[in-house]
Amino acid sequence: MQCCGVRSSSVLPLSAAALLLGGVLPYALAAQDSPSSYDDLWRRAELYVDEDNPRIQSVLLSGRFQYEYSTVHDRDLTYDEWNVRRTRLGLKARLFDQFTLHVEAGFNPEESDPFYTGLTDAYVQWSRSGPLALKAGKQSVAFTMDGSTSSKELLTIDRSNLANNMWFPQEYLPGVSASGAASNWSYHLGTYSAGERTREFGEFNGGVVAVATLGYDLSAALGVEEALLRGNYMHQNPDPQNGFTRQLQHVTSLNFAFEDGRFGVRADVSAASGHRGQSDLWGTTFMPFLDLTDELQVVARHTYLSSEEANGVRLPRYENKLTSGLGDRYNEFYAGINYYLYGHKLKLQGGVKFAGMDDRAGDGGSYSGVSGTTAFRVSW
Repeated sequence: MQCCGVRSSSVLPLSAAALLLGGVLPYALAAQDSPSSYDDLWRRAELYVDEDNPRIQSVLLSGRFQYEYSTVHDRDLTYDEWNVRRTRLGLKARLFDQFTLHVEAGFNPEESDPFYTGLTDAYVQWSRSGPLALKAGKQSVAFTMDGSTSSKELLTIDRSNLANNMWFPQEYLPGVSASGAASNWSYHLGTYSAGERTREFGEFNGGVVAVATLGYDLSAALGVEEALLRGNYMHQNPDPQNGFTRQLQHVTSLNFAFEDGRFGVRADVSAASGHRGQSDLWGTTFMPFLDLTDELQVVARHTYLSSEEANGVRLPRYENKLTSGLGDRYNEFYAGINYYLYGHKLKLQGGVKFAGMDDRAGDGGSYSGVSGTTAFRVSW
């Protein structure tokens, strides 16, 4: 990694990102085999499958590996980094035709201490029908558009800065939830512990998080492949011991997912009320995408964030390496390209982001820069 106060004249942010993508993509295209070869390879993650066994129907490997290169440029400052973004491995078993047991952990192969970074999924789920599934244990807490999307299935390399500010820095919390779908309606209700964070289940010594989601499928009415309108609400008891979450007491999000043919769009409007020094926030994300071929996709995104008071907005992951201060108004334009070798299970992604943040307090949160990231994503 590199961070310096002098602009590099030999390696510019965009040219470095473009060089990496241009170097990897041709080899991926040349190496692409028939879909059946990928099917055979991914079936190796099926350790055991027997639908006729009344006790154990399947035992599968689960996990993901995400590797990327990012470079950021803001006036006379530059930062670039090769990064193993996520490495996770676990097991998922289907038992007695009603239960799912899923245990997965995160690892950091770039560091020896800690190599093990903590449990992500560690839950038991019961379900006999679509209208009701009950889950208990450490699980993903889903609200906002990007917060409800697995990192395996993101169309952009990273979640938007709206999710970075209004969702939680730790996706997985211990708790219980109920979810299901009937007719055109879907729902999710959950209660989780936000107490002091540990690598496993936390200390259960802080507040409680409650999340409610109600969705309605408009695809049949509109005659399209997908048209899902969802409303999310999150309430958190303010507590200084909360270690899993942001300092937000209420978050309300209305998001929409539309897709028909080769075109689609995702949109999100969210607002949050803060506590313990965190200002109230509101923001929007608009993300259209177009499938040029069955494998090649282009995507764009605009994100806007504003805080009622100064120093209420934080920058995303890599921009934060250059400007660690907070601001009050954030604008981002993202353009990206995705190449799917095997759907979301094996893909290459590249993206360029132009972003700026105002800092009316003038205490180190101002940012105006361009960044480029290329990424390799594999999951099973």
